[in-house]
Amino acid sequence: MKALRNYLDKIKPQFEKGGKLEKLHSTFDAFETFLFVPDKVTFKGSHIRDSLDMKRTMIVVVLAVVPAMLFGMWNVGHFHFASLGETVGFWDKFFYGFLKVLPIIVVSYAVGLGVEFAFAQSRGHEVNEGYLVSGILIPLIVPPDIPLWMLAIAVVFAVIIGKEVFGGTGMNILNPALTARAFLFFAYPQDMSGDKVWISNMADGYSGATPLGNALVGNFSQLPSASDMFYGFIPGSVGETSTLAILIGAVILVATGIGSWRIMLSVFAGGYLMGFLMNIFAVNEYMELPPYYHFIMGGFAFGAVFMATDPVSASQTNKGKWIYGFLIGVMAVLIRVLNPAYPEGMMLAILLLNVFAPLIDHYVVEANIKKRLKRIKVKA
Repeated sequence: MKALRNYLDKIKPQFEKGGKLEKLHSTFDAFETFLFVPDKVTFKGSHIRDSLDMKRTMIVVVLAVVPAMLFGMWNVGHFHFASLGETVGFWDKFFYGFLKVLPIIVVSYAVGLGVEFAFAQSRGHEVNEGYLVSGILIPLIVPPDIPLWMLAIAVVFAVIIGKEVFGGTGMNILNPALTARAFLFFAYPQDMSGDKVWISNMADGYSGATPLGNALVGNFSQLPSASDMFYGFIPGSVGETSTLAILIGAVILVATGIGSWRIMLSVFAGGYLMGFLMNIFAVNEYMELPPYYHFIMGGFAFGAVFMATDPVSASQTNKGKWIYGFLIGVMAVLIRVLNPAYPEGMMLAILLLNVFAPLIDHYVVEANIKKRLKRIKVKA
C-alpha cells in the first residue's frame, strides 16, 4: 500500500490546478479517497471528529446488505432448477444465481457511477459516495431476468431525476433506488409484475407466483408457510425474499449507529396496527391475514431496513422518525390490501413519505419551539 500511496502522491500534481490533467481532478480524487482515508479536515467552528466518514458509512451499509444479496443469489438458482424439475447441489444453485445477479450489479454501478462522474466533472465537484449504496440496492429490488438495457435506463433516470436535479447526494428528496424501481414499474410493467418475471428462465407450466401475487388473486391455499416466507424460500426480487437475512443487516445497521432503529421499529408497528385493523373489519380473506404475514411477504422488511432509513430522504428529528416510519407501515399495508393495482405497496408508501418527511420535521420543530416559548412565559 505504501508503494501505491507514493505513486499517487507522484502523479497528484498533474490533476491539481495548473496541472496537465486538472480537468480530471474529480475523477482522481474519487479513486484516491476510495483507496485511502482523506486528509481533509475542517478548520472553522466546533466539530466532533471520528473515524467514520461518509465513505465508510456507505461501505457499512453495503456490508449490511450482503447477507440478503448472497441468499438472493442462491434463491435465484434454487427456483430456476426447481422449475425445471432438476435436483442439484447448493453450489450449483448459488453459482447459477451469482452469474445471473452479477451482470445486474455491474450494470448498476457502471452506469450509475458513469453519470455521477460526468456530473462531477462538468461541475468541477468531488464525486459523492452516495451511489455506493444505491448501486447495490437497485439490483436487489428487481427481478433476476430484468433486461440490462432496461435497468441502465432506470439507473440513469434515478441518478439524474432522483438526485442530480436536486443538487446531488444529500439534497435529494426521494430514495434513488426506489426511484429506479418506480420508473421500471410504471414504464415497463410487463417486466416488473406478474407470475413469470420472478423466476429466472422459468420452465413452462411452473407457477412463479409470489406470496403477494397469490394473495392478490385470492389463492390463499397456495401461500407458502410462514417459516418458508421468513427464511426466504419464495420467488421474488433478488434481495427481498429472506426476512432473516434482512434482519441480520438490520442488526449491523443499528449496532453501528448508521440505521435508525426508531424508523425500523415504527414501520413494523404501523404495518402491524393496520393489519390488525384489517382483521377487525375483514370483508375478504386478504383482510383476514395475520398482521405479521405482511412483514414476511414482498419487500416490506427490506424496505423498512434499507429504504425507509435512508438518512437523506427520511425524517431527521427523533419524533419525526417515529411518525414517518409509522405512516410508511400503515400506508404499505393499506395499499397492498385495498388497491389491487399495486400489490407490493411498500415502494409507493416510502416514496410518498419521502415527500412528506420535510413537512413532518417542520411541524415537529414548530411544536418544540411553541413548548419552549410557553416555558419562558410561565417563568416570566
